[in-house]
Amino acid sequence: MKNYLIVLAFLLGITGYSQEELEASIEGNVNNLPVREYKLTINQEKVNKAGKEVMGMTVNGGIPGPTLEFSEGEYAVIYVENKMDVETSIHWHGMLLPNFFDGVPYLTTPPIKPGTTFKYEFEIKQNGTYWYHSHTMLQEQSGVFGSLLIHPKEKKLEYDKDLVLVLSDWTNEKPKDVLRFLKRGTEWYNIKKGTATPLNQVIKRGAFGAQLNFWKQRMEGADIADIYYPAFLINGEEKIEYPQFKPGEKVRLRIVDGSASTSFWMTFGGKTPTLVSADGRNVVPVKRNKTFIAVAETYDFIVEIPENRKLEFKITAQDGSGTASAFLGQGDVLPAPNVPSPDKIGMMQKMAKMDMKMGAPALKFRSKNVDPYEMMDEWGMQMDEMDHGQMELKKDDGMDGMDHSKMNMKKDTTQMEMDHSKMKHDKMNMAEGSMKMDEKENMKDNGMDMFSEYNYDYLRSPEKTNFDKEYPVKNVLLNLTGNMSRYVWSMNGVVLDEADKIKIKGDEVTRITFNNLTMMHHPMHLHGHFFRVINQNGEYSPLKHTVNVPPMQKVTIEFYGNEYGDWFLHCHILYHMDAGMARVVSYDTPRDERMKAYPVSNLINETNKFYTWGMLDAASHMTELNVVSSNVRNQFTALAEYGWNENIEAELSYEYYLNDWVRLFAGVNVENEMENSMEELSTTAIGGIRYFTPYMFSLDVRLDNKLRPQISLAREIMIFPRLAVFGEYEFQADFGWVDDLPEGDNFKKEETWSAGLEYFLSKNFSLMGSYDNRFGAGGGLSLRF
Repeated sequence: MKNYLIVLAFLLGITGYSQEELEASIEGNVNNLPVREYKLTINQEKVNKAGKEVMGMTVNGGIPGPTLEFSEGEYAVIYVENKMDVETSIHWHGMLLPNFFDGVPYLTTPPIKPGTTFKYEFEIKQNGTYWYHSHTMLQEQSGVFGSLLIHPKEKKLEYDKDLVLVLSDWTNEKPKDVLRFLKRGTEWYNIKKGTATPLNQVIKRGAFGAQLNFWKQRMEGADIADIYYPAFLINGEEKIEYPQFKPGEKVRLRIVDGSASTSFWMTFGGKTPTLVSADGRNVVPVKRNKTFIAVAETYDFIVEIPENRKLEFKITAQDGSGTASAFLGQGDVLPAPNVPSPDKIGMMQKMAKMDMKMGAPALKFRSKNVDPYEMMDEWGMQMDEMDHGQMELKKDDGMDGMDHSKMNMKKDTTQMEMDHSKMKHDKMNMAEGSMKMDEKENMKDNGMDMFSEYNYDYLRSPEKTNFDKEYPVKNVLLNLTGNMSRYVWSMNGVVLDEADKIKIKGDEVTRITFNNLTMMHHPMHLHGHFFRVINQNGEYSPLKHTVNVPPMQKVTIEFYGNEYGDWFLHCHILYHMDAGMARVVSYDTPRDERMKAYPVSNLINETNKFYTWGMLDAASHMTELNVVSSNVRNQFTALAEYGWNENIEAELSYEYYLNDWVRLFAGVNVENEMENSMEELSTTAIGGIRYFTPYMFSLDVRLDNKLRPQISLAREIMIFPRLAVFGEYEFQADFGWVDDLPEGDNFKKEETWSAGLEYFLSKNFSLMGSYDNRFGAGGGLSLRF
């Protein structure tokens, strides 16, 4: 019966299809479909994408790799050869295919070892614009990605030619060094691209109160993008020409955001283009010029080539840090509109006016005992202050438009029970619709519309996408959580390394609510499935494989389960995924026998690696060395200070993070007993608590084996572009509980303090000057490594 419905749909010219309508993927060319073969070769080569020759990773000698073209109803056979000295993989992003060929190494597919070739094969049972990329470590950032163009069985749209445009970001640094630099917590990338918000700019704008609000919640400011990129690219170039298109031709631009971490605004010169497809799926055509494309999304636009002019297609990085352009046609340029850079200080001011609790923990104390609904109630938008009576909640085969924070959910997140006593039914209009105009204006007045332009309400499916109401529904809440200072990203305050699988069932609808409790956008991708993105179009909500979740917003998706095996769900910002924001969605079916030699722990452990960094201050009055090696929970720290007046102190400690802000530590401290003398050194064991306080102070409370309590407090603030002020105060008391004090003394104290300035010259070097009450005043050079 199901096969009959599929055939009938095609006969009627229906262009859409849902996961529910398709049979589960099976291996092999069982339907004897025509075979189309490709060979991809991945290699390490020197490339120059941003003014400097560095080692990259190419696919068939290029970045991006070639476009692989198929027609719906063919059988794909793709050989991937690894000529590198490290293993690799290819994931077929957005494709419905057998679990074994999805391409996530150690989870679904064996890694491609150096010097070997892996054969991917699967039926092409869809059409549209998709892409492929490595899912091994951070290789996608180095160049292992390309596009897929799948022609439909029958062309339904009017256009003359296709052009695939793959968007990407490029860094001249090694990607693992980028992540290591993010882990250490530094403002340099924002300084370099001009998006930092130092205190002088905040005060100038009258936003000091907003800054205090952010500091109170342990946040530096409104972050938009993490990394400095010297170049953004379209098909591997910052500017690229396509003069072959003739006046009057209609060109279908198939746009893929293949970036590692950059979302873009897309604008067009000339006539307003028509958006016809999103994530490979046809949508009701809509005229749009300025459109946001998140990492890993694809959008198709039809543009018309002007007479004696060439139109510009421009992408602008979301944080305004750079652009790239493609030009279609010949003649004078029809420029694309510019997109203004976001106002980060203005965002802070708007958010300070809202009843919003920010800074939800990225690392919970007891990761196995987390209630995501309590977390949603505690953090994010506090809706109690709003008049719910003015809200008309849309109805769409369920309670999708409702704020489930007011519902009583079972802690296993698998079932949902409404506490009807808390719902004012007389105040709810369940007809399809949205907020009333006065409520919308009230929200705008309070700054709550700042992320409204990122919604998907402009996407409408040409056919109904809602599921049969008889299907059982499993509800899952995933709060998206992160810590910028430590660069830990998670869901429900739990990183992948500490998370259980999300168990789902076949012939069941899984409804996931992503509740973003961070200041970053998160494009969430589910492998092997299409899902409905619930928007104002109700039954006609669009189908996608990747959905962007804006800061402090909720997005609900739902999908029908008809596959098997384990599938990856993750943020497609590469560095967020590698820092823990991922889950395994499991049908709880037996693991493929072919994967026995490839433990999934290899994939999971990749998100919990140790990263090591350090700083050396070489100044006229002292030298200080600080080296840190850290993963999600564990940290080793070595600190040594030497003053030219022969004062010395060294400390080695191990720390364990209970949560984002509290860590226990133990170690050994060595320092000279007598001032200005190296003759006597004292070695003590130490232990205590380190706490990152509201307003972003580092507090250290400890006790040594001589029972001497000690407390210290430290803080650094950027006051001007590139210029920061820092200070530290330390107080130690000795009550003579172990060592005898001089006769007549009941108490002995020791106070040390320092203050100084640091001027950032580059990523690795700073000028510094400071005064220390032990070492005196001086200045010199700081080296970060």
